[in-house]
Amino acid sequence: MMAAELHDLAQELGLDVVGATPASAYAQTEEDIRTRRARGLFADMRFTMAQPETSCHPETLLPEARTVISAAHCYWYEEPPLEAREGRLPRYTWYDGYALLRERLDALGRRLGGEYRVLVDANQHVDREAAARSGVGFYGKNTMLITRRHGSWVVLGTLVTEAEVETTPPLELDCGSCTLCIDACPTGALDEPGTLDATRCLSYWTQAPDSIPPEYRVALGPQVYGCDICQDVCPWNRGVEKRRERGQAPNEAEPHVSLVDWLERDGEELRRNYDRLYVPRNDPRYLRRNALVALGNTGVAGDRATLDPYLHSDDDLLREHAEWAAAQLDRRDA
Repeated sequence: MMAAELHDLAQELGLDVVGATPASAYAQTEEDIRTRRARGLFADMRFTMAQPETSCHPETLLPEARTVISAAHCYWYEEPPLEAREGRLPRYTWYDGYALLRERLDALGRRLGGEYRVLVDANQHVDREAAARSGVGFYGKNTMLITRRHGSWVVLGTLVTEAEVETTPPLELDCGSCTLCIDACPTGALDEPGTLDATRCLSYWTQAPDSIPPEYRVALGPQVYGCDICQDVCPWNRGVEKRRERGQAPNEAEPHVSLVDWLERDGEELRRNYDRLYVPRNDPRYLRRNALVALGNTGVAGDRATLDPYLHSDDDLLREHAEWAAAQLDRRDA
């Protein structure tokens, strides 16, 4: 299949960006992962960096693999105003864009014919490297994959296939002298351009199985999961609302959550309703931990009653964060 045919087919199937590259090893990426892991930059995160001997070798993911097709789905939608006692979710979690991408890549695999394998949000493959090699986007200084049309507001997926598809070239683009993402990061997690120090990343700490460091809690503001700061300031993301072909967010999109609900709802129900969010050991107490910090940052004296059950909790993690939140409320009320 020629590259132009792949592009036309992708448009027909609803894929926002698509590219193709030969199924060969990502040797430099594997080396970079090992180096950064040795430096402790991944903290305790696993994901694709856990087994680079697998995730950097798409040629081993399918017998007779010939082509790696990378695809991007733009998930950007306008954020409504944040109300009192609400927490903010990062845009990529508002709805399950990965599921849409998985379905469309599967349809693409069927149309190409032959054996194929779809990898979306999977630890077995470094999707960003395939996307960079195939011209879907380029690496930004914030480590995000930046596309020409949709900026970094995309989730990525991969199709490994035995079909022969014409290679699409990498983009000859970069961030130039811009350092807005580095300057905007409140914890200095991007001080080394193009390299993320997870131990200082707010997004990491909302997913970590530990107490959120006190020095990072205020910077989270109303955020209960993830962080979009480095994307919000990126010039490549400006004007995306004008380039979007779809105006209305899906009905199930949820940009904000009720902090009171997260703190009062049954734990199992809470986890089930937000199973699209990665939570250590599938334990809803980490969602509650994040809600306590958000309430401490945005709440008022009247919210103290919501904290009371946690101030007397036997759970050391939740009690600690509740005490911090209560102190924040008291400080503002003084």
